[in-house]
Amino acid sequence: MPVGKPKRVTLRARWLGQRLRELRDASGQTIEEVAEYLQRSMGTVSRFESGIYPIRRTEVTALLDLYAVNDARTRANLLKIANDVWQTGWWDGYTGEVEDWFIDFVWLEEQATAHLLFDTTVLPGLLQTEQYARAVMLADDPASTREQLDRAVELRLARQQLLEREEPPQVYCVLDEAVLRRRVGGRRTMTAQLRHLRQAMDWPTVSLRVLPFSAGEHASPMGAFQLYRMEDPYPEVAYVETPKGAMYIESPDTGAILERYDRLWEASLSEHASAEAISALIEEQS
Repeated sequence: MPVGKPKRVTLRARWLGQRLRELRDASGQTIEEVAEYLQRSMGTVSRFESGIYPIRRTEVTALLDLYAVNDARTRANLLKIANDVWQTGWWDGYTGEVEDWFIDFVWLEEQATAHLLFDTTVLPGLLQTEQYARAVMLADDPASTREQLDRAVELRLARQQLLEREEPPQVYCVLDEAVLRRRVGGRRTMTAQLRHLRQAMDWPTVSLRVLPFSAGEHASPMGAFQLYRMEDPYPEVAYVETPKGAMYIESPDTGAILERYDRLWEASLSEHASAEAISALIEEQS
């Protein structure tokens, strides 16, 4: 991917800054001492640690030496993040058209090796058809222009290409029955969407279960959430979307969320029974 200057504070820049702050604290160094060592201002060092200004790899290396970080794996992990902070991807082409927090989410989705999804209102973006996605987005923002809507749908469909990669992530999905019964976009759109979903269940990297109404109360009465497993050096991350943006929860604080997801998975229909349930709904819609 091309390398360029970041135009916004990214999730990975914040992670790198937080880790550097932890290492500085552990070493007993003050911001003033670090600034003198790097020949930078104290304000710049503070911005490094907050992720407001991403730090260069050469300066990360210098700080690791200053903080006496000798463990090879720790050094390699932090230097990888330092490289990633300055890299741009296809998703950055949508900066300014969607919220910055959503660009971060697309990056997270691309990096994850496994997606654990629980949805209660609409289908996950990775499994939506174009017409279903358009109906959902228009309902969310009826004031959007045709051009804005087209670009948002384009981004959603582009995200789905990660499922076609040579090594795609494993996607685990629990859907509340209400998601399947909510007629989004009308009968024709919803029927096509259910057929697409049923086909997706045959893909080797997609495992989907339906949480039926008959299951009664369940492990997530507060609603939908997502959990992303990442390779080193990145943490496991839980993601919750709100009307005001995204909330990220990182490991080790994701343990209780994973346990909640496991209970939802166990309370759901088997994958075979879920496929039969979706097939029956297709018949009802037709």
